[in-house]
Amino acid sequence: MTLDLNNLAITIKTLGIELGFEQIGITDIDLSAYEEKFLTWLKNKFHGEMNYMEAHGSKRYKLDELIPGTIRVISARMNYLPPDTRMWEVLENPLLGYISRYALGRDYHRLIRKRLRLLAQKITALTGQFNYRTFSDSAPVLEKPLAEKAGLGWIGKHTILLNRDAGSWFFLGEIYTDLPLPIDAPIKNHCGTCSACIDICPTQAIVAPYQLDARRCISYLTIELRSSIPVEFRKAMGNRIYGCDDCQLICPWNRFAKTTSENDFYPRHELGAPQLLELFSWNEETFLKKTEGSAIRRIGYECWLRNIAVALGNAPSDEKIISALKEKLSHPSELVREHVQWALEEQRHASMLLAGIQCP
Repeated sequence: MTLDLNNLAITIKTLGIELGFEQIGITDIDLSAYEEKFLTWLKNKFHGEMNYMEAHGSKRYKLDELIPGTIRVISARMNYLPPDTRMWEVLENPLLGYISRYALGRDYHRLIRKRLRLLAQKITALTGQFNYRTFSDSAPVLEKPLAEKAGLGWIGKHTILLNRDAGSWFFLGEIYTDLPLPIDAPIKNHCGTCSACIDICPTQAIVAPYQLDARRCISYLTIELRSSIPVEFRKAMGNRIYGCDDCQLICPWNRFAKTTSENDFYPRHELGAPQLLELFSWNEETFLKKTEGSAIRRIGYECWLRNIAVALGNAPSDEKIISALKEKLSHPSELVREHVQWALEEQRHASMLLAGIQCP
């Protein structure tokens, strides 16, 4: 049987929508236009302690080295922004903890890969057996360049994928395949002269348009970094305890963002606007229970307390906060104790300023 590949591509996109994806695009495996930029990013050490970014050699941009026989990538995007996000409200209340909106619900990795496998199975029913592998931020894959090539959007100055009709609040996933499908054309970059994302970044991590120094990024500092958070970034973190969405919040294209219909992405355990002191009171058992099936669990309990301690240090002077911090001074983790001590010192300074006493 001879396949009509053009009709097959159209059918794949229709099936993807039926499975809950907002858009499907198809591209080839030529990432040569992105290779030098990626290698320069690594050379500049902008990846910080994310050693996995360089651990797989050229497999990130030479796709058939990762999965031999790959000639096409089916790229998919799925909205994740829940309704009633209260993002600015939480960020402006220093007694609440801000968690990046992608992490409020269940871990997206499994859901996206499951849907992609279902899509691949439906394709198999049409084509017969073919070779494929599914990914969603789960292997050495340059997801944003592939999605950009597949016409799902353009990589903005904040290095996040943007779509004219949907903003940037969406997840990406891929199917690597040996099917010789027709490819989609990339779309034009529409960032123009806008620099809103660069200007708002609390730690100035966007060091130039389209260049992110992850070592300065709050998402990196609160999620990827496992050691002490550099002191020079702690005040700028504010009450952000897991990730940071500022560059997306300010982006004009997110006026067109669509909320998700996936219940699994809705906030769980009231983490949309949680009280910092309540989160800080969790023991490890509670942390593991409350973050079961969540992307948050990957940072571990120590980093969870580390991040919250910084946020409490940035909060207004409060005896309840000081008391809660003092209780953690005997925590077995040196990492936690060091950040608690910093937070107590910040609380002391805030208390002196409130009393009109000049800090030494």
